Amino acid sequence: MPLSFFQTEEQKTYIEQLGSAISDFASRAGTLDETRGFPFENIQKLKDFGYTKLTLGKEYGGLGGSLYDFILAQERIAMECGPTALSIGWHVGTVLSLMEKKSWNEVVMDEFLKEIGNGALVNTAATEPKTGSPTRGGRPETTAVKDGNSWIITGRKTFTTLSPVLDIFLVTAWVPSEECVGTFLIHRNLSGVRIEETWDMISMQGTGSHDLILEHVKIPERYFVDHKQTANKPGTGWMLHIPACYIGIAAAARNYAVQFAKTYAPNSISGPIRDLPNVQRTIGEIELELTEARHFLYSVTNKWQTQPENRETLTTDLAAVKVAVTNKAIRIVDLAMRVVGARSLQRMNPLQRYYRDVRAGLHNPPMEDMAIITLAKQALFDK
Repeated sequence: MPLSFFQTEEQKTYIEQLGSAISDFASRAGTLDETRGFPFENIQKLKDFGYTKLTLGKEYGGLGGSLYDFILAQERIAMECGPTALSIGWHVGTVLSLMEKKSWNEVVMDEFLKEIGNGALVNTAATEPKTGSPTRGGRPETTAVKDGNSWIITGRKTFTTLSPVLDIFLVTAWVPSEECVGTFLIHRNLSGVRIEETWDMISMQGTGSHDLILEHVKIPERYFVDHKQTANKPGTGWMLHIPACYIGIAAAARNYAVQFAKTYAPNSISGPIRDLPNVQRTIGEIELELTEARHFLYSVTNKWQTQPENRETLTTDLAAVKVAVTNKAIRIVDLAMRVVGARSLQRMNPLQRYYRDVRAGLHNPPMEDMAIITLAKQALFDK
């Protein structure tokens, strides 16, 4: 089932061109997983293609792409390499969010966006060992202390995705003098900034989500960019890149299973296994799950983009999409493995990697329990 939820011919052309540019990603995905490496070559190819500037405004040298463009592209990249898609998605989505809000000081925002236009990569560092996911409201132990016309930042951040190649970190920290959580712009090349390679997972290993260590990092006063911690706030449309990534991985599993069913012909039957009713039923279930997931994902993406006046009420839909699509992705990969059988567990078979990778989606924000409770409260208590 090819990607077909295009709104315009321009989108279709862009995704086709993107597909050609990333056509070798899948050939490296297995080695990336086995070696616990980072997709440096993939990220560079995406930069060369211009993907890192997809959502950057044209006035800064970007393509001015929309949320819908972004979600289409994220699914397509994930079909080739899930960790690459999830990694770069945080950068592209962060840029989209900041382009829309432009909530910072105008001079700093202009400086930042020009850096992105010149090739800089950015991500937010918000998670910490003791706070867990920032969506649960834990106060950061990372601190920001005023020192004349500067801020001194000290702390440790976990799950800093894309860390091997990031140029800019948007770091959340507790500001004792103001009793608030703020976001600070920190460049990688500053004294006291280092990456500790702690990322050791059985899924999405290639995201390079290591720890960011900040040891008395001194930054200019103006780089206290957000007093409201909105840079990575859940309930924003660009976070749909998460379910887009996982359904892209599931689509790759689907494609593998379909091709296997068309070509595998054991001598116990006449012809390939696609002729067997049980195989047809399983493939049909995969098609149904994938179709439902895509319709939900792209319909909410379109509503968020075209109905800005309804975004407050659509916030619940964003969480529902993430939960539903991620669980469908897991189900699709499981069904694909049932079609292929024991071969799907061979280390050389990509299905076992897809199976491990899609499960990581359960632990990306928003968390499933919070989304379900929100839906329940909306039904039970809203008028």
